[in-house]
Amino acid sequence: MSMPGLYVSPEQLMQDRADYARKGIARGRSLVTLEYDGGIALVAENASATLRKVSEIYDRIAFGGVGRYIEFDQLRIAGVRHAELKGYQYSRSDVEARSLANQYAQMLGQFFTHELKPLEVEIVVVEVGIGGEANQLYRIQYDGTVMDEEAYCCIGGDADAVRERVAEGYDPSLDASAAIRLASESLAGPERDITAADLEVALLDAIVPDASHRRRCFRRLDDTEVEVVLGDGAASTADGSAS
Repeated sequence: MSMPGLYVSPEQLMQDRADYARKGIARGRSLVTLEYDGGIALVAENASATLRKVSEIYDRIAFGGVGRYIEFDQLRIAGVRHAELKGYQYSRSDVEARSLANQYAQMLGQFFTHELKPLEVEIVVVEVGIGGEANQLYRIQYDGTVMDEEAYCCIGGDADAVRERVAEGYDPSLDASAAIRLASESLAGPERDITAADLEVALLDAIVPDASHRRRCFRRLDDTEVEVVLGDGAASTADGSAS
């Protein structure tokens, strides 16, 4: 006589998977993405000199992830391959953050629904607009849910509190340096201090590429540049006047 199998309702199974993914994400430090006057800043709390939470995907597209590093880095690599293949087959201008976000949503949704365990990650995909185009900010959750964000986006374990602090100080007219300082202060909160060594910072500059200028808009700031931005009001380094 066979023993009856254990039964778990679909609702409980999905709830357990969601709780598992959220716990993994909550262990990760937060990441802030916000628009400034002239581009998009991505600022993550990351003291590691080798593991990157913010990366370039394509000419005007960047990626940020929190949670389990090996899992969101695999997503980053898949995104780079998807973008390069589409740009090669069609045109570089056909590679968009919107379609990439949808690809990520399908991948995460597939893992969440069908695999033994969901991916313990939350990611953002952003594209800077040039020539009057609007910026695009997409937040993709562990279950494949895509949210079209405006102005700023926060992910990670303390995302809600960080988002509130960003909202209090945000202004669309912020320059790059002011945006980085706001993101840093929002990540730190009222009870902590964050130094340049604790941050990973990158910018997507809204420039019009031409034959005499670089095509890619992504620029990573080193610790020295970030220290200058956090230490005083000098905006020249972050705004790109320095090479």
